[in-house]
Amino acid sequence: MLKGNKGEWSEIYALFKLLADKTLKLGNENVEIIKNAFYPIIKILRSESNGNFEYSIQDNIVVISGSNKTIKIPIQEFKTKSLTLLNAIKQSNETTFSIPEIEEFMRSINCISLKASSSAKTDINIIIHDQRTNQQPTLGFSIKSQLGNPSTLLNAGKTTNFIYKVENIELDENKIEKINTLDTHSKIKDRIQLIKDYGGRFKFISTEQQIFSNNLILIDSLLPDIVGEMIYDFYTSNRSKISDLISSIENLNPIEFDNSNKHKFYSYKIKRFLTDVALGMMPSKVWTGDYDATGGYLIVKKDGEILCYHVYDKNEFENYLINNTKMDTASTSRYQFGKLYIDKGNLYFKLNLQIRFLK
Repeated sequence: MLKGNKGEWSEIYALFKLLADKTLKLGNENVEIIKNAFYPIIKILRSESNGNFEYSIQDNIVVISGSNKTIKIPIQEFKTKSLTLLNAIKQSNETTFSIPEIEEFMRSINCISLKASSSAKTDINIIIHDQRTNQQPTLGFSIKSQLGNPSTLLNAGKTTNFIYKVENIELDENKIEKINTLDTHSKIKDRIQLIKDYGGRFKFISTEQQIFSNNLILIDSLLPDIVGEMIYDFYTSNRSKISDLISSIENLNPIEFDNSNKHKFYSYKIKRFLTDVALGMMPSKVWTGDYDATGGYLIVKKDGEILCYHVYDKNEFENYLINNTKMDTASTSRYQFGKLYIDKGNLYFKLNLQIRFLK
C-alpha cells in the first residue's frame, strides 16, 4: 500500500488535474491566474520502476502507452479522480496516509509510485504546444504544493552553514559557555545579542563548504557576501521574508555599490540566486548552470488550481520567487550551528541558510 505526505500526494494530484484540464494555466507574482494565458498540454511523460509511460491527450481521451497494451481513459475519469484525491489530501490529519481508491486507479494507468527522484529538481515532464514559437518542447517542472506544510526552496544542511568571525572581543570559557547554553525561544538571536553586548562584531568569512561557495560565485562573484549579510540580518531582526530582507540590505548597502542611479543590485542578484536554486542548483553539488527543471514551477494552490511559472516568463517567475519565500531556522543541533567556537585562537559563529515558501 502506498503511503505519502500531502506534498507527495500532490504530485499525483497534479498529474490527474493537468490531464483533466488539458492546459497549463499561467500564474502571476501574487499566485493568481493570468486570464487567457495558458499552454495546451500534448502529453505528460512519467518514469516508473516498470518503464517509461506517455499520457497523451487526444480530444476527450487520455491514451496511455509504454506497456504491452495501450490504455484509453476518458478525461472525465481524471476529473473525477482529481477531485476525490484533492478532498482526501485536504481532509487528512496524518503525516503520511494511504488512499486505497486512488491507488487502485493509479495502478490501472501504470502509475505505481508517488514521488519523483529527489536527485533532480524535476517532478513532472510535460510536452506543451508553445503558441509563440509553434513548437512542442518537453519541459521539466518542479511541483510545489500549498496543500501541506510550506515547501522548502533551499533545504538546510551543513552545506548551507555560513561562518562569521567574531571580532573586537575576548571571552573566557565561562562566558562562551554562558552564550552557548542560552536556550530561549529565540536562542540564536539572543546569543548573538549577548555577544554584541560583550562588544563582539560579526564579520562574514565564508561558507562552511567550498562547493556551495563556488556555486554562489559562479552565479555572481559577490553573492556569498550578499547572502551572508542577509542571513545575519534574518537572525538579528524580525525580518524573514526575502522581499523584506532585500529591502533592508538595499538600504544598508553593505557592499557599497554605486547607488547614484538607483540600480537594484541586491534585488537582481538575489533573483538570479533564487531562480538557479529553484531550477537546479544544489549546495552539495557542483553547479554547471544547466537547469534540471527546464520548464519552471507548478504550484498546487489550496483551492486545487495549478499555476505554471514558466522560465519563458522570466519576470513573473522571478517576482513570484522573491514575493513568496522567506528564510527559516533549521535544527541547530542537527546542522551544528548557532554556537561560539574557537579555531586557531579566533572566535567564530555559524549561521544556517534555509529558504521556505510562505503559507
